Amino acid sequence: MSMKKLASLLFVAAATAATAASTAFAAELPVKAPPAAAVAVTPPWDVVITAALMSDYNFRGVTQSAHNAAVGVYFEPRYNITKDLQLYVGIGGESIDFPNHAAAEVDFYGGIRPTFGKFAFDVGAWYYWYPGGTCFNSAVLGCNASLLNGNVIKSDLSFWEVYGKVNVTVTDEFSVGGSIYYSPSVLNSGADGEFLAGFAKYVFPSVPFPTGWGAYVSADVGHWFLGTTDNFYAVAGFPNGIPYKSYTTWDLGGGLTYKVFTLDFRYYDTDLNKGDCNAFTSDHTATGVFSTPINPGGPGSKWCGATFIVKLSVDTALSALK
Repeated sequence: MSMKKLASLLFVAAATAATAASTAFAAELPVKAPPAAAVAVTPPWDVVITAALMSDYNFRGVTQSAHNAAVGVYFEPRYNITKDLQLYVGIGGESIDFPNHAAAEVDFYGGIRPTFGKFAFDVGAWYYWYPGGTCFNSAVLGCNASLLNGNVIKSDLSFWEVYGKVNVTVTDEFSVGGSIYYSPSVLNSGADGEFLAGFAKYVFPSVPFPTGWGAYVSADVGHWFLGTTDNFYAVAGFPNGIPYKSYTTWDLGGGLTYKVFTLDFRYYDTDLNKGDCNAFTSDHTATGVFSTPINPGGPGSKWCGATFIVKLSVDTALSALK
């Protein structure tokens, strides 16, 4: 995708959100007005901490933990220029199980979140760092032999993306939104990628629930437009690199909330077949033979198939603990 096209997509994805309220006081007799009600003040600095335990770490429809349990934690300092304009940076990470034996996923990110009316922006950049990886490719000098199932993988899969998001608060209960992410080299493969996604979420009114409890349902759908890798991943018929199969992913689920805790139940799936999934992931657990043009004679991976995930998370701001 050209930068001109990317800019256009980011512009379409843009929007903002805010709220307003007004009060009035009147009296027939000239009496002294009561003291003004205290107005909530947004603290200029805050830090949000998020931690999660999940039955599987899924990223855009593909498991990152080989369908095993995973943990994650994020630390996000924020600075509120005004109540409607926020700057943020963050660091976090998840446990993973990658073919190159990388130690973990460590994320660095930052951006700006302006809000206007019912619309909210989030524009920033994200770096995915996968330290401690090992190269597996018998055809490349300096790498170890290819994986036992024939797959190859680079030692360094780290990459960066820029993104733009929009959230629209339709009502107090219902919201929708969209996002676009762009990377010039997904998983350091040489293949560019543009991920377009949309979501909808409904939060049930609090009346039927005890104090502190809540519930919601939500759904996401996205499409990852993927380019062609460098020749590290070359196969017969594609000596200069393989054109990754672009794919659609979706999820549907719901959850229960109690104060700062959320228990989410979610179904994920993609339209990638096992052969093209293997070409994209270099899955070290892939088995059998599922030939496609970009996976000739290669094994098949279940990493992109249907899965059900349970996730328990806690999300709190330091200002809320005072």
